[in-house]
Formats: sequence, structure tokens, C-alpha cells
Amino acid sequence: MVTYLLKKSYQHKNLKEIKFNDLWGGNGIFTTMWIFGKPARILFFKKHIKNLIKSLKVYKLNKQNIEKDILKLINLNIKKNISYNHLLRIAVNNKIISISLRKRLTPKLEFNLQLVNYKRIDPEFKNLKYKFILNHLSKIDNSCSDIGLCKNKKILESGTSNILFIKKDKIYSPKNEIYKGVNYNFFKKKLGNIINKDIKVESLKNYDEILLIGSGKGVTSVKTINNNKWKRKSLIFYKILFNFYKKEISKCPLHK
Repeated sequence: MVTYLLKKSYQHKNLKEIKFNDLWGGNGIFTTMWIFGKPARILFFKKHIKNLIKSLKVYKLNKQNIEKDILKLINLNIKKNISYNHLLRIAVNNKIISISLRKRLTPKLEFNLQLVNYKRIDPEFKNLKYKFILNHLSKIDNSCSDIGLCKNKKILESGTSNILFIKKDKIYSPKNEIYKGVNYNFFKKKLGNIINKDIKVESLKNYDEILLIGSGKGVTSVKTINNNKWKRKSLIFYKILFNFYKKEISKCPLHK
């Protein structure tokens, strides 16, 4: 069961608080950020907000002063006396801005990926059409398992994160029909090159490591995949990416 520290919704027109609505399943956009520490820090905060606003424009939900209002509501709900290790979710539709904080679970090294035949709607965007995914995630322990979305026997992304595949010191990512998140772009810049190609389920045996990267998972090494004989052969690139991630965390500024 998900543990929430905060759940609030506000009307666009006047920022008046209303009954909480998570907005899942509707026409809208969301972003999820890791907030941690006391005082609070939010990893990649400006990039998350930039991506959120960019997607809202595509969905024609970019109302006047929307960025200013979102920032105001975030600041209103972040407290100086709380030590955070939470996921801050901002969801926006045509009438409502919703904010929630849920406990961030630390992924374990004994991590399993469960393949599911599904492709997100408009996968290039973090839209709110997530009920199929949430239904699956609610049935598993998210600290040691995630679902891997597949279509036409090709792996796309996980229910929560981008997926990287490592083979002979080269890093691969699914080519199409995925959302390339803030963490993905951070690691692409650090690594210099991520090769985009179709990752077929039948080719999994050729890969040494499979990594999940995202706000909730950070850097997570997959150990096994259900209904597949693949098993982790190395932790080399997991350690490389995790060190990049730790350095970025240490440089993260206080949220103001």
C-alpha cells in the first residue's frame, strides 16, 4: 500500500483547494520528482518543471500563469521542519492542479522485472493514461519489482522508468515509443552515447546488465526477469551510473 504524506488538489482559476483528485485516467500531464533531505532538495527540479510545461503546451493545457501557479503550490506545501525522502507528483488537467507526496522506496539489488504486453498511450509524454500500469504496480512490491512494457515482442520501458541494456561495454535503449525522462537525458549526457535500437525479448540473453533509471528508482539493477531465463551477469555499469547519480545528488541545491 502506498503511504502518502500529502494529497491536495486546487482549481486552476483561483487556486482554491478542493477535494483531492489524483486525475489518473484523464486528459492531462504529470511529472514525478524526488524530494529529499531537511531542508528540502528536489533533484533535477528545473528540468522537471520545464518538461511539464512543454508537455502541457502540446496538450493545449498551458493556461495563463500555469508555471507560476504550480511553483506557488509546490512552495506552499513543502515544509521546512520535515525530513523528506518522498516522490513529489504534480498532475495537471484542464481544471485542476494536484500535488501529492508519497514515500520513496529504496530499490533492492534482488530486483525482478515482470514483462507485460502493453504500450502506453502517447508514450512520448507523461500523460495521465496510467490506470493499466497502476493496476499491475499495485499488486507487486515496488522495492524489488517493476513491470516491463512490451509490444510486438519488443521491450519499451518499465512501469516507472526508462530501461538501459548493456552488452560488451555498450549501452542501448529502446528506439521508439518511450518517454525519455529527465534522468535518461542526464545519463545520456554523462555517458556520451546511448545507442537506440529495438530491444527484442528474444535477444535479452545477449545483454550483461539491465538498468532502470528514473525519479523513483534512481539507478536500479535488474537481477532477473520473470518468464525469461535472463539473469544479471555484471554490476559494472550499475556502479558507474550510480556514482554519477550520487555526485549529482550531492550537488543538488536547496529548494527555495
